[in-house]
Amino acid sequence: MDNNGLKRTPLAALMEELGGKMVPFAGYAMPVQFPDGILKEHKWTRENCGLFDVSHMGQAFVIGPDHETTARALEALMPGDFVSLKPGQQCYSLLLTDEGGIMDDLMVTRAVDARFEGWLMIVVNAAFKKENFAQIAARLPDGIRLDIMSRQALIAVQGPKTVDVMTPLCPDAAAMVFMQTMHTSIGGIDCHVSRSGYTGEDGFEISVKAERANDLAHLLLKNKLVRPIGLGARDSLRLEAGLCLSGHDFNENRTPVEASLNWAIPKTRRQSGGFPGAEPIVRQLAEGTAQKRVGIKPLGRAPAREGTHIHLSGEHVGEITSGGFGPTFNGPVAMGYVRSDLAIPGTALDLIVRGKVHPAEVAKLPFVQQNYYRG
Repeated sequence: MDNNGLKRTPLAALMEELGGKMVPFAGYAMPVQFPDGILKEHKWTRENCGLFDVSHMGQAFVIGPDHETTARALEALMPGDFVSLKPGQQCYSLLLTDEGGIMDDLMVTRAVDARFEGWLMIVVNAAFKKENFAQIAARLPDGIRLDIMSRQALIAVQGPKTVDVMTPLCPDAAAMVFMQTMHTSIGGIDCHVSRSGYTGEDGFEISVKAERANDLAHLLLKNKLVRPIGLGARDSLRLEAGLCLSGHDFNENRTPVEASLNWAIPKTRRQSGGFPGAEPIVRQLAEGTAQKRVGIKPLGRAPAREGTHIHLSGEHVGEITSGGFGPTFNGPVAMGYVRSDLAIPGTALDLIVRGKVHPAEVAKLPFVQQNYYRG
């Protein structure tokens, strides 16, 4: 920990050496921006390759005797179809309350190596990892355990030229497609690599032992196409891509249906149920909800921040949950909840910013095209 009681990732010292402005985030000292500034960092990632330290996120294995047994145990906690995961395949899922509220979103991966049959890797958000791990561990059946990877770092490299950076160091990476993973070597460093990320761009997330994290980061940063990127640009990138921020765009008071995350509940799980909140969620899928998460486009240049009230004809109809300036979109962008009958792109709305009325409209998400590599 530092003098302010903040935890430090294995890459924190390097981030400071590179000029990172460190701020508190989820109990860690994290770089919010580097000397280039958030705007340039955002554009660099959209055009080249940005490197993010995301080691504050929680990594763990759920370990059981075989794949089906472990997958069934996780399916009792989440609405994902984990039994159908193939070796090396990853999926997005949600940790839910018994009422169907979203505690957090996370990634679940089936191990590639047959030696780890029955192992599922999970990656959870930093802000709630202690609670999430406790919740999962407490609800796993006998014979299945949670093994937290406390000495593991996580590096994300994102952007259209990331594959050009990775291919000379790890030729196997170029053959991967979105949401595929593998255990491999990058420049002689043992890594677990997934072709995924949270910017809307092609890219990779690399799990590496803490003691080799700096070696890997230095190796990647040797390439002129790679620059370090902070939390500020990470937030604007994911917002343009229409991606939720846990604890803001959803929480325990919002269900996947309200949060427009229906796609995270496969048809097989809608039919079989057996996950927390299944009954109210399946009912909402059939009957609808009072509110829905949508994209919001302010029609002026003033951004609408989280907490901004949304009105229609003087009536309060919703609230902004994420908002800011979209550098690639070249204008303000936001997401929030509105009455479901208003959740149609082009619907005119009013935003109340500092007591003044600003025009806006419902916008189709994402604001900027997602560029995941699907082969």
